[in-house]
Amino acid sequence: MPHALWSGAISFGLVTIPVKVTSATEDHSVRFHQVHLEDMGRVRVRKVCETEDREVSAEEIGKGYEWSKDQVIPVTDDELAEMPLPTAKAIEILGFVPYESVDAVKISDGYYLETDGKVADKPYVLLREALARSGKAGVAKFAWHGRERLGLLRIRGNTMVLHALRWDDEVRDPSELRPGPVELTEKEVEEALVLVDRMGLEGLEGFADTYTEALEAVIEAKREGHEPPKTPAPEAAPGEVVDLMSALEQSVARARSSRGEDEGTVHDIPKKKAPAKKTAQRKTGAKKTTAKKTEARTTRIRPRSA
Repeated sequence: MPHALWSGAISFGLVTIPVKVTSATEDHSVRFHQVHLEDMGRVRVRKVCETEDREVSAEEIGKGYEWSKDQVIPVTDDELAEMPLPTAKAIEILGFVPYESVDAVKISDGYYLETDGKVADKPYVLLREALARSGKAGVAKFAWHGRERLGLLRIRGNTMVLHALRWDDEVRDPSELRPGPVELTEKEVEEALVLVDRMGLEGLEGFADTYTEALEAVIEAKREGHEPPKTPAPEAAPGEVVDLMSALEQSVARARSSRGEDEGTVHDIPKKKAPAKKTAQRKTGAKKTTAKKTEARTTRIRPRSA
């Protein structure tokens, strides 16, 4: 497991759960250096003081806020760490919402929360069980890396995950991007529903990062002095389809063929869901969430032994 990024506690009413935070994701992107193409020398960024016109070391660099053109206010790391914020040392749970009610565009990076000490085990499991049975997620505040964030606390298997959320003013209004008024026939909608049904997936497992794999092949070929692989010639494309209904029908046929279905296979067209009736009382059943472990990609660029 990676090293802990932060340690503190979950504040759950009067319950305190000491936790350590680790990143829930990894970045497997291939990274490049900036180089001088003439001699492959590294191109580096140097930090220079404008006043003294000289390069300064990391020990000489601090933070400063520009109050005006002529005044910069210095702020130390210790002063930032000691700010009077209730979220500076705790993940403060503000309330609980159905997980499905959270707009996915607001959800950002995820972090695993592990117990910090034996005393944290029981309250951790208690909160995890409450989230699992209620089908809800906790809305929390926390302060990391120089800013206060809104967070979403949910469960993944036997572990709790904290997702950073974007504030309302960080999400752009998409209303001006919507398309203009159009007319759809019921037949077009029904055919689109058939296509959605044909292309149904059981989950997100099994997908691979083909861009990174192709990039690694290019690097390996150049390292060995070979010509890098080229993009294969595209398959013969069918004639241009200008009719939406024809495009849908051809797409359904392709999806059926890719799944090995016969032309005669019949599937019911998905029907509209009837509106739910209002009742005086609503009962919420216990929900349990499960998570499948995704297999990490094993593709890596490794130097070959001589």
